[in-house]
Amino acid sequence: MRSTDTPTHSAGPATDALGAIEVVEHSVEPRLKAGLLPLLAEADLLDSPAIWGSVATPAGAFRLEPVRPGRDLELLTGWMNDPEVAAYWELAGPAAVTAAHLRAQLDGDGRSIPCLGLLDGTPMSYWEIYRADLDPLSRHYPARPHDTGIHLLIGDGTNRGRGLGTTLLRAVADMVLGNRPRCTRVIAEPDIRNTPSVSAFLSSGFRCSAEIDLPEKRAALMIRERALRNLL
Repeated sequence: MRSTDTPTHSAGPATDALGAIEVVEHSVEPRLKAGLLPLLAEADLLDSPAIWGSVATPAGAFRLEPVRPGRDLELLTGWMNDPEVAAYWELAGPAAVTAAHLRAQLDGDGRSIPCLGLLDGTPMSYWEIYRADLDPLSRHYPARPHDTGIHLLIGDGTNRGRGLGTTLLRAVADMVLGNRPRCTRVIAEPDIRNTPSVSAFLSSGFRCSAEIDLPEKRAALMIRERALRNLL
């Protein structure tokens, strides 16, 4: 996938953008929200979850690994064709359908990173870590700079219904907050019909802030606050 690191120049647009963002953040915050998010996107998107390392959970050691289509496409296509997954992800079909979904992120500017979730070294879930404040989702809620969103699915049906969703959501939210110091909130928007997913978010420290109408679904806006991290 394309690197999201900002190139280093002695002078140029990237340096100017960083300077502008610094000034606006400290002096005219409304301008940042209204006009400088594209510059912010260019200057500071997402680091790679690959460098976040492994975390211990009650279910085992868990880590995120960015997707490599050449290696992972067959596995992900199988998961997307599981009826329980397809009901909400709507990506059932041949490998080309899943490949196109991945390509839209991998060929983009780095604001969304598709990952495999590995538990004790075994791929068992799919995650998308994305900049919620730079996503179309931000039109539907009062976004803050560096809000970080997550999408997930548990790939193997044998891993569902055992509380793993709650365990892994807590772990990944902690990973986001631990590795993205400018992020104050982790955001998610599961379909309100997906009661197991909504329940897992609630059990892992998220609160339901609102119900919002998105183009493809009515969603529960779930938020986990950094300020409450040590209380959960």
